[in-house]
Amino acid sequence: MSLVFGLRTPSVDTPHMTRLYDMMENWSQLMEPGATPPVDVYPLLHYVPQKIFGNWVSRSQNVGEEMHELYASVLDRVRERRKLKGSKVSLIDTLLDQEEKIHLSRHQLYFLGGVLMEGGSDTTSSLILAFIHAMTKWGDILQKAQKEIDSVVDEDRTPVWSDYARLPYVATIVKETQRWRPVVPLAFPHAAAEDDWIDGYLIPRNTTVIINSWGMHHDEKRFPNPDTFDPDRYKGQTMLAPELAASADYESRDHYGYGSGRRICPGIHLAERNLFLAIAKLIWAFSIEPGLNESGQPIEYDVSPETGYSEGFLVCAKDFPCAIKPRSEARWATIVKELEMAQRDVFSRFDI
Repeated sequence: MSLVFGLRTPSVDTPHMTRLYDMMENWSQLMEPGATPPVDVYPLLHYVPQKIFGNWVSRSQNVGEEMHELYASVLDRVRERRKLKGSKVSLIDTLLDQEEKIHLSRHQLYFLGGVLMEGGSDTTSSLILAFIHAMTKWGDILQKAQKEIDSVVDEDRTPVWSDYARLPYVATIVKETQRWRPVVPLAFPHAAAEDDWIDGYLIPRNTTVIINSWGMHHDEKRFPNPDTFDPDRYKGQTMLAPELAASADYESRDHYGYGSGRRICPGIHLAERNLFLAIAKLIWAFSIEPGLNESGQPIEYDVSPETGYSEGFLVCAKDFPCAIKPRSEARWATIVKELEMAQRDVFSRFDI
């Protein structure tokens, strides 16, 4: 929000954030495979009464209205803030500073900002939850990662991006998280740009192609015991996903968490860095242990994709109890210190 609109989101209860997540929940339900009829493939289905398909037209229109109302209201807040306090360092402010030159309509402006606000709001958080979920079951991996981080980063600061090259095991944990529980198991539909042959099969031009990310990530030929969280699959492979995504060779890709082709996630560079920093800081700062049952024994977690994760367009772990505690008083003091620095030097530039 700060980068896009120059507005802060100080908590998950901030009104624009609760509205965003409510809208995203309704949108993701519509995007689930089978939730709507394949009208792009069979246009005649447009004429079938929508109630046969769960009133998909009305639901889609409602989500569209929610998007317009939310995105427009945030843009209007930016305009009001600019009248009182002037321009901030944000994307929308930069565009509004050049409004007469770029000739974007109000609709184009608020949807440009809205799509960026929406893009990483649930995908990154779902992956972080998957990482925490995995660490409650494979605690030895967390301990190994903490040992690596402790050899590089002292207790007086948290990991930063410049530490990446010296934290190869943490880098492989990020890759394994993307492989183990891809947020979008079936990627967005693509269309073949030209006739192509794959393994003796003709793929005609304009054929709809849906990438089965889950299937590729859990291919036992490439990833033995695919349901096991094992960062060592990527040992020695620390090249970033944007660099590997340019390859047309399936075997050279680390994962397909960002999609592929011309419709690959446009935020891949920012997402890759944010995910590494979030996971590295969690590993540095906290112990992550299973929750306890009524008898005081560690809970055996359900990490099965069938029963431990939500169904739908976006995959996310169901609620699970766990104990997340600071590893030391010194680390907690560092967290508080860096938060105060961020509030003073960064957050203070933006409105709440």
